[in-house]
Amino acid sequence: MIRVELLRIARRPRTWMVLTLLCGLPVLVAVFVAVTKLAPQPGQGPAFLSAVLSDGSLYPAAGLAIVLPVFLPVSVAVLSGDAVAGEASTGMLRYLLTRPVARTRLLLAKLIGTMSFVLVAVILVAVTSYITGVLAFGSGGLRPVSSSASAGSIASPVTGTSIGGTISTSLSGTPLTTAQLGERVAYGIGYITVSMLGVAAIALFLSTVTDSALGAALGALAALVTSEVLATLDAASAIRPYLPTNYWLAWIDLFRQPILWHDVQRGLAIQAVYAAVFLGLAWANFASKDVTG
Repeated sequence: MIRVELLRIARRPRTWMVLTLLCGLPVLVAVFVAVTKLAPQPGQGPAFLSAVLSDGSLYPAAGLAIVLPVFLPVSVAVLSGDAVAGEASTGMLRYLLTRPVARTRLLLAKLIGTMSFVLVAVILVAVTSYITGVLAFGSGGLRPVSSSASAGSIASPVTGTSIGGTISTSLSGTPLTTAQLGERVAYGIGYITVSMLGVAAIALFLSTVTDSALGAALGALAALVTSEVLATLDAASAIRPYLPTNYWLAWIDLFRQPILWHDVQRGLAIQAVYAAVFLGLAWANFASKDVTG
């Protein structure tokens, strides 16, 4: 069942269109920055983008920061929202369940398929961003820069508010070797992939509630927008640490020297909780659902 789901996702033209758009956006941004030589000031725009003019090898991190807050979650919500509801709307779900396939196994296959897509998408964004960054800006090696001159708060492209402390274009002022930078990018890929687990679980649950794939996707996106809005309110500070989007940008701490693990660990734990809760709800609803279409 898992193999069938992976092949189904890989064969859909929509999958390749989404991957192309995700990889194409950082390339487009790189072209504009390379042509104009105008990168955002430190603390403005996506993380790391202010440093790429001096070293294109940092562009994978900038590329990931470009797609994470909006485009990647939207893609995950659409894919997960379609997982069950899409099958139900076409009548395929009833056909699948007439075969000896347990509903739990079917849900698990849908989740694994979605997360496999996320992992492939994030890896492709990092690889294409690295190639683009080196070709457009060169690779001059990371050089220490005064943190007072280059540090700034990380602004969310969604809300325009400060998130997650400060960074410097030299990664806390300490240079990293190519191997160390590659290791941090790999950590970032893993963390961002897991960060989408909560989105996938919410959308998958909604996909078992309705037969409308669009409705499930919009419901998941509404939950994420609500989370982003609440994260900006002082009145909601008590619940901010428990919002699904609160630690999305904690992967930036992986590029510090030494790595700051506190928010990374909390982010992983929050995603595990959301996944457990909403996958449990999805299973409870789907296991007792009367599939007639």
